[in-house]
Parts: sequence; C-alpha cells; structure tokens
Amino acid sequence: MTILFVILEFLCGSIMFSYWLGLLTKKDLRQIGDGNPGGYNLIHATGFRIGILGVFLDFLKGFFPLALLLSQGWVKGPAIIPVAMAPILGHAFSPFMKFKGGKAIAVTFGVWSAVSRFEVSFVYAIILAVFSISAKIFKAGKYDNSDTNGVMVVIGILILGIYLIFREYSIYIILLWVANSLILIYTNIMKLYKTLKVFTGNAHRSA
Repeated sequence: MTILFVILEFLCGSIMFSYWLGLLTKKDLRQIGDGNPGGYNLIHATGFRIGILGVFLDFLKGFFPLALLLSQGWVKGPAIIPVAMAPILGHAFSPFMKFKGGKAIAVTFGVWSAVSRFEVSFVYAIILAVFSISAKIFKAGKYDNSDTNGVMVVIGILILGIYLIFREYSIYIILLWVANSLILIYTNIMKLYKTLKVFTGNAHRSA
C-alpha cells in the first residue's frame, strides 16, 4: 500500500496549480521573473489575488491527502518518509512539465502542516518572517529579491532541524527533514550560487 500512496501523492504534488492559473491569465510563468512556475512568481505575474490562490492550492496538495492518510492510520512509522516526500518531489519534478517544476516551498508547508498538525510549519513561517523583516530593514525597505528569498528558504529549513531535534521528534521525522532540506537546496541551488558569488565578490572588494 505504501507504494500506491507514494505514487498517488507524487501525482497529486505534480499538479502545477500556480503554473496553470498563470496560463489562464495568459501568463507563462516560465518566461517571467526567475522562471519559477510556482506561487511566488504567480503573485508577481498576476497580482496578489490570483497569486495567493495558487499558493493555497499548492499548499493544499501537500496538506490534504497526507493529513487524510495520517489521520486514518494508513501511513505511519518509516512509511511517513517516502509518502510525505512524494508531493514535494512531484512539485519539483512534475511529469506535466517534463520533470521540471517549482521550488516546492508551499508544498513543503503543506506537508509539515499535515505531519505536525501545523506546529512545525508555524515555526518555519516564523523563521522566514524574521528573516524577511530583517532583510527589509537591512535593505532600507527595498527588499524584493528572489535570490535572497531562496537563500532564506534554505537557511530557514536548516534552522528548523534544530527545533525538531530540540522537540525530540522521531527519527522518521528527522529523516523527512533531511530529505526535504536536500530538495529545497537543489531547487534553490542557482539562487544560493548567485548570492554566494555576490557575497564573495563584495568580500574581495572590501579586502
């Protein structure tokens, strides 16, 4: 049954709601901004109302099926890892987009909301909010950089691991966090590279 649940969760995650909403408004998200076919780019391309709908639907595909499986006791123990990772992988490597996809941030929030009954996703949201506010202050209110967003997402998920260990979550949840972190690093690798390049370049000039 676990294999069936993984397949169903992967297919559910691969439904690119934000990208298709963009097409309905005659916006190809792959040709806009950073080319990310996810909710963040949809907000910039179409405005808050449609964009937030895309984010919500991407969140929901990570949350609802997994929450149902967990509440019914159909998925537990080590099976949580592949089943919970499946929608994240489906979004990041959607077969509907030739196995390319989005950054999987909204789906990640959905998955952790289901796994922890919103506790871990709430903590992750607080971490990102602190980063976002700090970035706005540091940049004198001019913060609007998708590369910086990607770096914050990755650093935030890594910090989240400290919270999971402190709260003594099971080894299966810790391994889920490791797998999720690796996917977010992969989907944001270019943003990390660009930011590191800028940082090292500034360091050289300062020296």
